[in-house]
Amino acid sequence: MLTALGNVAYRWTSESKPWTNVYGLARTLLALGTLLTLITNDMEDLVPRVAGLPEPPICTGALRAGMFCLFPRSHLEIARFICVVLLLVIATGWRPRITGVVHWFVSLSFQVGASSLDGGDQVTAVLTLLLLPLTLTDGRKWHWDAWVEDPNDRWLPTKRLFAQTSLWLCRLQVAGIYFHAAVAKCATPEWSNGTALFYWLSHPLYGVASWAKPVMMPILTHSTVALMTWGVIATEFALMAGLLAAKRYWRYLLVLGLSLHIGIALMQGLVTFCFAMSAALILYLRPTEDVFSWKLWKRAARLRERLVHRRAPGT
Repeated sequence: MLTALGNVAYRWTSESKPWTNVYGLARTLLALGTLLTLITNDMEDLVPRVAGLPEPPICTGALRAGMFCLFPRSHLEIARFICVVLLLVIATGWRPRITGVVHWFVSLSFQVGASSLDGGDQVTAVLTLLLLPLTLTDGRKWHWDAWVEDPNDRWLPTKRLFAQTSLWLCRLQVAGIYFHAAVAKCATPEWSNGTALFYWLSHPLYGVASWAKPVMMPILTHSTVALMTWGVIATEFALMAGLLAAKRYWRYLLVLGLSLHIGIALMQGLVTFCFAMSAALILYLRPTEDVFSWKLWKRAARLRERLVHRRAPGT
C-alpha cells in the first residue's frame, strides 16, 4: 500500500515545476498589500483603543511573540517601520527560503496585533503559512529567477512533493473562500432578491467612490442591479468550480476573478484586498509551469540599454 502511494506521489510530482515566477508574483502581491496598509494608515487607526476592551495589541499566550507585542504601545511605530522594511525585502523576491518564514511572521503579527483588518489581511496570513513548504524548498536567490534542476539533488523528489502539496493546499483554501462567499450570499435575503449591491454600493462609508457615482447610481437604481448582484454570486461559484476545472479553462477564470476584484478596488477603494485576492487567484488558477515571460519588461530594458549606449561619450 505504502509503495503504491509512493509511486503515485512520485508520478504526480516528477514533472512538476513549482519554483517559478508564478508563485513569486503572488508572494510579491501579498507583501505589497500588507505594505500599503502599513504605510498609508496611522498606527492609532490600525490598533485603535476600544471602550470596554483591553488595550490593544492583545499580547497573551503565544500572541506575545508577534511583532506588535515586542514593543510597548508608545513605540508601535518602531514595529511598523521594521515590518515595512521586511515587506520591502520580501516584495523584491530575495531569498524566498529565508523571507518565506519572515513573510508569514509579519503577516501573522499584523493579523493578531492589529484591530482594523479586512479579509485580505486574513487571506495573506493563511496563504503565507501554506506557502512555507514551497518557500523552504526554493533554493533560488530571487523568486523571479528561472529554476534549474540539480541532477545530483537526491532530495529533489521529496522537495517536489512538499512544494506541490503546498500549492494544492493553497488552491483548496482559495476554492473554499469563494465557496463560502457564494453560499453565504445565497442565504442572505438581499443577495437572493438581487438588491444587495444597491445597499452596499450606495452606503455612505463602504459605497462606491465619489468619482464613479454619476455612472453607477443610475445603474444601481435600475432593475439591472439584480443581474449585477446575481452575477457576483455566479462568478464566485464559477471560481469555486475552478478547483475541478481542466487547466485549459483556468486562464478564463483567472481573468474573471481578477476583473471582479479590480472592479471592487475601483468602485469601493479596497485596493489592498485586491492585492491579496489577486495573489490568491494567481496561486489558484495560474499553472506554475506557465511562467510569466515579462516581454514588455525585457523590451524596456533593451531600449534603455540602447539609449544609454547612444548617449555614452565617444560613441
